[in-house]
Amino acid sequence: MIVLKFGGTSVGTAANLANVKRIVEGLDSPAVVVVSALGGLTDMLIATAKMAASGNQEYLKEMEAISLRHHNIVSDVIKPGAGLSTLAKIDPLLQDLKRLYDGVCLIGDLPERTLCQIVSLGERMSSIIVADMIEGASHHDSLQFIKTEKWYDRNIAATELTTELIQAEFTSDTKYPVVVGGFIATDKNTGEITNLGRGGSDYTAALIAAALDAEVLQIWTDVDGFLTSDPRIIPEAHVVPRMSFVESMDLCTYGAKVIYPPTIYPVFHKNIPIRILNTFHPEVEGTYIADSCEFKGIQRNDIAGISSLKGTSLFSLRGRLIANEQNVHSRAVNALSCQGISILLMTQSPEETLFSFAIDSRNSERAVRLLKEEFAPELVERDLEVIEVTDRLATLAVVGDGIRNIPEISNIIIDILELQGIKVLAMSDKASETTVSFVIYEDSVHEALSTLHTQFFTNDK
Repeated sequence: MIVLKFGGTSVGTAANLANVKRIVEGLDSPAVVVVSALGGLTDMLIATAKMAASGNQEYLKEMEAISLRHHNIVSDVIKPGAGLSTLAKIDPLLQDLKRLYDGVCLIGDLPERTLCQIVSLGERMSSIIVADMIEGASHHDSLQFIKTEKWYDRNIAATELTTELIQAEFTSDTKYPVVVGGFIATDKNTGEITNLGRGGSDYTAALIAAALDAEVLQIWTDVDGFLTSDPRIIPEAHVVPRMSFVESMDLCTYGAKVIYPPTIYPVFHKNIPIRILNTFHPEVEGTYIADSCEFKGIQRNDIAGISSLKGTSLFSLRGRLIANEQNVHSRAVNALSCQGISILLMTQSPEETLFSFAIDSRNSERAVRLLKEEFAPELVERDLEVIEVTDRLATLAVVGDGIRNIPEISNIIIDILELQGIKVLAMSDKASETTVSFVIYEDSVHEALSTLHTQFFTNDK
């Protein structure tokens, strides 16, 4: 049993879907195929919903375009004569979408639950089309077995229930290959349509792979695998043939947009390997991700890759309270994480009067409010003197299981960058055994990546 996930670009056009068809029909083992909505459709569904909510009647034209696109795809990829059967399943969903848009326009509002219903239709339709396109495939509805639950104001996977339902759904007499929609889910208590959030299709695939003890999880995308850095910035960046789960998680956390980091957790715990493969170059071996112990004795660079994340804000907390490191760290992390704000790195000055951490700038204003609420007594008593925020920054990460084999790696990075006139505002090299992360000014990202990539990968070919 293998699980394959195809993203939006892989199912974006009739030509791309032909690649998916060849790949799946060429398999020699049972498979579950997880698909995203047609490329670009999710953004279009959201934009059209907002248009309708604002009373802009142009939403009607967008709705027509959505309908026409799906009809054209069906006409192009489904065998002559069979398309009517597919359209009989697609058209009711398109009618549901039209009713939802009309309702949003009527009330002049876009409730979150309605938006979830609207967005879900992308994967519900694409999965039906792909199932009808692939010879011998069956379609299973993800809404029946992918469940979420509320965690503060977010929907997260109800993993225990989801695992049980997946195992009940896919039994020994299931007709394979199976095609399902990624991303979409229902609330375990109310049954309302929800979703798994950004990267949700990857996560759907990982949940299914873990529940079914799959041999491998294949993520089919539009790149040849994980690269040593962003090829848009570093043209000489090259594919990393193998890496550990932790390396892949860290690279994605710090900006490598290959897979969504939570995707890795379910299969990591089951030690199910991941392959990153290119739908448009299926002959390329891609990147193989597994437990690091599998690579013992294999010659590998100490560093797997370098990634960057623009739009970083650096928070600095000053005052006597900072000396109580454990208390400050735990309170700050809890105050932010409970509201879905992730901390990219943390560092404390040797004098123990300054505690700094970096987050995504989009959460900056909310983070200031949450921290002021959390530390209100200390701010009044002046035990915490100030909360400073510096914007227009970027976080860079040098990632590799063998990074600790490089003596004084932090000092080496600082020296390399400062020789190029690049100022390092903060660095964290203690929180992870595989990653050194640091904050620089955003306009220095390209030069920093180029400099470090040359230093660490010039002879790694």
